[in-house]
Amino acid sequence: MTKAPKPAPLMPLDRAKAAWGDKLPDWVERLAVECGRSSQSKVASALDRSATMVSQVLSKSYPGDMAAIEDRVRGIYMDKTVICPALGDLPTQECQDWRNKARVFALGNPMRVRMYRACLSCPRNQGDLK
Repeated sequence: MTKAPKPAPLMPLDRAKAAWGDKLPDWVERLAVECGRSSQSKVASALDRSATMVSQVLSKSYPGDMAAIEDRVRGIYMDKTVICPALGDLPTQECQDWRNKARVFALGNPMRVRMYRACLSCPRNQGDLK
């Protein structure tokens, strides 16, 4: 008796389309395309996130902050920038990284002090620094 061949795994874009349907956001589509071009692991590394998180986003099952992931994907793969009050034109993922660092005031580093103050008054700050 012969075993039936295993079905081929879905490609990242197919998986995303199946999970998101007609409401597939452009940034999730780009994430899937990038995973197809290289690998989910390499994309996760570029995003400074886990491969599991990337998989969950593609499957529309990520329980975390999708907007934060969107910022990273748009900044890294779609060249989206924001105007930083301290640094000028900045990729969105770098803005996100500075906001995360600015949650803790660090007196010993002049750049961290500068960014703490800038992030505190920035409109992109969602109140997590106050």
